[in-house]
Amino acid sequence: MKVPKAIQNLIESFERLPGIGPKSAQRLTFYLLHVPQGELDKFANSVQDLKKGTILCSSCLMIGESDPCDICQNKERDQETICVVEQPLDVYALEKNGKYKGVYHILHGKIDPLNSIGPDEIYIKQLLRRIKIYEGNGKKISEVILATNPTMEGEATAMYIGKQIKNSHSHIKLTRIGRGLPVGADLEYADEITLQRAMEGRSDYG
Repeated sequence: MKVPKAIQNLIESFERLPGIGPKSAQRLTFYLLHVPQGELDKFANSVQDLKKGTILCSSCLMIGESDPCDICQNKERDQETICVVEQPLDVYALEKNGKYKGVYHILHGKIDPLNSIGPDEIYIKQLLRRIKIYEGNGKKISEVILATNPTMEGEATAMYIGKQIKNSHSHIKLTRIGRGLPVGADLEYADEITLQRAMEGRSDYG
């Protein structure tokens, strides 16, 4: 029996999403068939507005509604301490406990040679340029916290960034988020206490 094209197209669209296999894509599609048209319209509008209603912060590259973002324009944040993370979701996770008072830099990825992702494919150059501009204005960055995930790719990314910063800004203290996070874990899924201990237990890096 031939599957209607509208159903097949949506199944294939869901399958392109991370973590969604063929069975899950089918279940989601057939679930939506029973949702009232008004709710479907709201869902479709939300997807359409996803990029229209958001903007990248020109400083930290966080996704928000303004440029600069709320964190970067907050004068109470410590602009001399930069926490480098892989994804925007990591920022939300670290902000939950309210203990960290510095700013962020979001890479939007990690160095992953197996998937053809090198340093130029993520926002590392923007971080180095940001530091150079900030210090060119007579200010000093005191610390860069390398909070990439404790995976092989995350470690490689942290090592690369650490080396680049040491080569051009040797006075900057480099620390690595660590204690409390198991190897292979993602910041996104860690609980608040584990994240707090990881931030407090960061160590010198490089």
